[in-house]
Amino acid sequence: MILGIESSCDDSSVALLDIKNLELIYHKKISQEMEHSLYGGVVPELAARLHTKALPMLLEEIKPKFKEIKAIAVTNEPGLSVSLIGGVSMAKALSIALKVPLMAVNHLIGHIYSLFLNEEAKFPLGVLLVSGGHTMVLDIDESAKINLLLSTGDDSFGESFDKVAKMLGLGYPGGAVVQELALRSQNKVRFKFTVPLLHDKRLEYSFSGLKNQVRVEISKLANLNEDDMADICYAFENTACLHIMDKLTKVFEAHKFKRFGIVGGASANLNLRSRIEKLCQKHECELLLAPLKFCSDNAAMIARVGREKYLRGEFVKHNELMIKPRSEIDRA
Repeated sequence: MILGIESSCDDSSVALLDIKNLELIYHKKISQEMEHSLYGGVVPELAARLHTKALPMLLEEIKPKFKEIKAIAVTNEPGLSVSLIGGVSMAKALSIALKVPLMAVNHLIGHIYSLFLNEEAKFPLGVLLVSGGHTMVLDIDESAKINLLLSTGDDSFGESFDKVAKMLGLGYPGGAVVQELALRSQNKVRFKFTVPLLHDKRLEYSFSGLKNQVRVEISKLANLNEDDMADICYAFENTACLHIMDKLTKVFEAHKFKRFGIVGGASANLNLRSRIEKLCQKHECELLLAPLKFCSDNAAMIARVGREKYLRGEFVKHNELMIKPRSEIDRA
């Protein structure tokens, strides 16, 4: 089996994946959402302390399987440095104790393989990766080489949902609660937000201006009630999705994808999924979706990438396994 370890942000997760048949033998994640919701976002120092507590608890549950572990895959980039170090330190210690090799995994690559958790990967493939820290469109060729087509110049799609939720006092994380309130809107034309970069030829995303539009409208309302929040959430979500689709439509016109996948924590947004499904149907492109359970950061996807690295013999020495908080996907 491959042991996967994920601790890039605020989720502690461990997984065991069968190398031969890709069966997920064990997977568990301990979320820190409740602890961070008090602060409206992830507090790095708190996340580090919670990983230190949660990871050993998860490890204790798989002790009977230790003898079957052939290699360890751990997230080392990108993410919060104080969070990454918890998983990497545990992976190094286990590697020495169990005398098995280590594999370093970029968790953005992990998101891509969340499309193929229990099957062989199918390339070429186009991918929209939307998460709390990243928004990018990728073109992956037959050999799995990744070409970054466009990304965000400032904030990410997922992060903008979190910030809007915080402005409305809805807590953290914001994706699900903003989506739920948007569905309750009774006045869908009440607020009008401008789609970012709508007439700009640049292939780039930008969500900072949209967030500011939301802030301005909130400041005009003396006492926010649930109807106000629902109407704002609808206008924001609709505009954010229109922004994604405006640039993505241009990408589809330039690239003839046979398959296209949506991955990352924010890919769970049903509005966005529905729009991309229609785009794929128009271009006769197969749409691939990660199971909702595995959209956010998880160790199953890390173990899945680890299996590919194991078969290729892509191991890393202990002193060479370093955390890389700000790394990106285009060099992976």
